[in-house]
Amino acid sequence: MDGVHVDNNSSPNNAVNNVDSNDNSCDGSTQTPTKEHTVRAGGDAYNPDETTGLVRENAEDGKTKEANEDVERCCEDEEGDQKDGEDEVIREGWGNKMDFIMACIGYAVGLGNVWRFPYLCYKNGGGAFLVPYFISLVACGVPMFFMEVSLGQLMQTGGIGVWDIFPALKGVGLAAANIAAMLNIYYIIICAWSIFYFFASFSNPLPWHDCQNYWNDIHCLDRELQRNLTTDVRNNSFLTINGTLLAKNLSESPAQQYWERRVLSVSSGLSDVGRIRWELVACVALAWILTFLCIWRGVKTTGKIVWFTALVPYLILLILLINGLLLEGSMDGILFYITPTFDKLGEPTVWVDAATQIFFSYGVGIGSLISLGSYNPYRNNCLFDTLVVGVVNAATSLFAGLVIFAVLGYMAFVQEVHVKDVVDEGPGLAFVAYPTAVDTMAGAPFWSVLFFGMLIMLGLDSQFCVVEGFATSIMDAWPQFNLRKRRSQFLVAICVIDFFLNLFCITEGGVYIFQLMDTYAASGMPLLWVAGWECVAVSYGYGTRRMYNDVTTMLTFTPGWFWPISWAILTPLVSFGIFIFSLVAYKGPKYGEDYYYDSTGEMLGWFMALAPMQWIPSYAIYLFIVTPGTMRERLQYMTTPLVFPKEAQNPLSPTEQVTLEHYESKRDDPMITSPLRQEANTDHAEEK
Repeated sequence: MDGVHVDNNSSPNNAVNNVDSNDNSCDGSTQTPTKEHTVRAGGDAYNPDETTGLVRENAEDGKTKEANEDVERCCEDEEGDQKDGEDEVIREGWGNKMDFIMACIGYAVGLGNVWRFPYLCYKNGGGAFLVPYFISLVACGVPMFFMEVSLGQLMQTGGIGVWDIFPALKGVGLAAANIAAMLNIYYIIICAWSIFYFFASFSNPLPWHDCQNYWNDIHCLDRELQRNLTTDVRNNSFLTINGTLLAKNLSESPAQQYWERRVLSVSSGLSDVGRIRWELVACVALAWILTFLCIWRGVKTTGKIVWFTALVPYLILLILLINGLLLEGSMDGILFYITPTFDKLGEPTVWVDAATQIFFSYGVGIGSLISLGSYNPYRNNCLFDTLVVGVVNAATSLFAGLVIFAVLGYMAFVQEVHVKDVVDEGPGLAFVAYPTAVDTMAGAPFWSVLFFGMLIMLGLDSQFCVVEGFATSIMDAWPQFNLRKRRSQFLVAICVIDFFLNLFCITEGGVYIFQLMDTYAASGMPLLWVAGWECVAVSYGYGTRRMYNDVTTMLTFTPGWFWPISWAILTPLVSFGIFIFSLVAYKGPKYGEDYYYDSTGEMLGWFMALAPMQWIPSYAIYLFIVTPGTMRERLQYMTTPLVFPKEAQNPLSPTEQVTLEHYESKRDDPMITSPLRQEANTDHAEEK
């Protein structure tokens, strides 16, 4: 559905009449069409600035000149009224194009590239996993990334208000903001753990070097104690710190006990909350302070900071790779990582894992990309930005895999086991497997500081981009509260509220809540659900043709037929397909190898999942109830766009105008109907 026909008059003079009768401001973000756009026949937005362009081409038409002058006077009067009224803060933008690209790279390239992708590659056929991974990248990840960034750039508003392009599905924006809010609660916990390890790494030897600590028990396997055992005994048993032999399957590494008994002090289960871990409270507080300092001055400052937080991890990864390649057994690990097992491609779970990893890695469906894109200049080539971030993100995942498996190969060599016996994912890889390997290296504290410093930066740049996106969505959705003018206080409120909510995740039983949030709240089904409905809102609510027209006019060239086909068919099919598959193949949540959540924990997880998902149907029902008028009038309002591209504030330069006309003349694309061509077609119809 391309929209409801509100105004059947498309001449410049009628446009002026519409402006004169409209009391809304010029910013185009209000709830009714303003002087910037008037919806006309065909469901397309009428733009007074297009009239200005026509006036230049028809200077002899005095009547049209007068219409143009009236439009410009109206804009000046309304802008003057705004300045005379409440003092509003001007919406700033990125310092330059590269600031935005680096912010997107920092946002998309996160912990999942380091601790999840390598494991999925090993689990799903090694190098063969790259086939479904890159297919999912092209069919889902990059198109969704481009769509979200384009929407924000087109409408120049955040991740909630932008969905007024089709009011019936504005719940998509509320759902995305809900996911972002829950992500803010638990994602920073990983940064806090990394900070804890970072400071612990300055000791020599490392705290997880042996079993001579107060947190170790009889099951701790001290490598030094095993040297005097024969090979046969060592393969089946291990010598404990009190001199007895136990079965090897009962052993735990010093790093594992440090993680579970020292850092987390894990309780017996979800119902056993235990005490607050005050050392982790300090780490969480430091993480929030760093997050606030990175974003409180606005995106111009953030764009400079992200150059450091996004680029330094690559330098550290390179150093870690060089060191890893010099270790014995590293090539065994790398070969294990890249050797393809093509038989795996016949398993549905391999394709589901690939597509799911793409959705999570690119951070679509939580509104942050829309908000980050809204700070772009209107004519920015966001297609180029999308392709750059897509290539960098995929390359980073592959590169990080080499780093991780080089070290795991060395670890397997030292422990005299197969590589598959030391592979892990998530926190187990970052806080158990890798620290175990680092402890055996020369200069272990140095490599540990590097690794956890990298994790802190990977986590923080994703974290503050999510917080920035969430704050922008709220500020733009409810401008009447003028939160942008009180930006610092608003950000402090977000950080403080989230800090206190973090306390649930840093008790002795907090890791069980963390695991539930990671499984249900900000990943899995909610993200797939929102991503699918985003495509529906754009393609079948706002209209694929209209969206493609607007993007073409904004970019001044046609991006190609692939994008609208992906938005309308490929991406929603994959999103909803995986969503349904996840429901069919659903298994209850668990933590580690042997802890399974009871019904209470599972219900809590489903509450976390349904909290954002319910916004989409709930808001549509709410809007239908509160909208006055007949059923036809209500449906008309719910399907009529209330926000429009900011073409009026961003007229084409002469060069851009020539470029757009050149593309239109050289390419007869049925998907393209630019504003210039629309105007010509309308005039031709009126003559007939």
